[in-house]
Amino acid sequence: MQSGIISRIGRGKYRLGISKIFVPEVSSKMKTIFRKLKKEFPYIEVCIWNSSSINEFMVHQPGRFYLIVEVEKEADVSVFHFLKEFYQPIFFEPTNDLLNTFLPVDKEAIIIKHLVSESPVQNVDGIVTISIEKLLVDIFCDEVIFSAQQGAEMRTIFNDAHAKYSINQNRMLRYASRRGKKESFQKYLNTIQIYGSKS
Repeated sequence: MQSGIISRIGRGKYRLGISKIFVPEVSSKMKTIFRKLKKEFPYIEVCIWNSSSINEFMVHQPGRFYLIVEVEKEADVSVFHFLKEFYQPIFFEPTNDLLNTFLPVDKEAIIIKHLVSESPVQNVDGIVTISIEKLLVDIFCDEVIFSAQQGAEMRTIFNDAHAKYSINQNRMLRYASRRGKKESFQKYLNTIQIYGSKS
């Protein structure tokens, strides 16, 4: 890291060093699904990513991964039925019991989720996918899909993400607020020294 260079990570918050942007891998399957959806539903917002993107921050590697497709609430059921014609296994807002009972270990499942409005996303190779801020908040908020990333593992993820990439805390908190978890998320950040609020 270069010294003497200051990167902005939020309103009134800065860190030394060059800004490092998290760019998740975009697979050919993700591109295919994204383009199918934009062709069939040209006016809806879509965000697609793979839970394997979390691996670089984890000590204990999970044995299975999900391809997560997030779409506007008004279209989520339609998107589920549309993709079901092409891909299996596929789940719509699954419960913990459903995942534990029906999720095959040897196949990458697709999970359809509601995309929260104004989610912090980014464009990678023409595909709308997650930002580091969205990834961290989603892990915190969704204990079902991200059950393997809870507890001590989640603390490791947050610490490692902070060490590797520039993270905008204000952006995270705005998104946590959109998800109705701003207060509990801020409390969690305050338990991690590197994120602790000084206000």
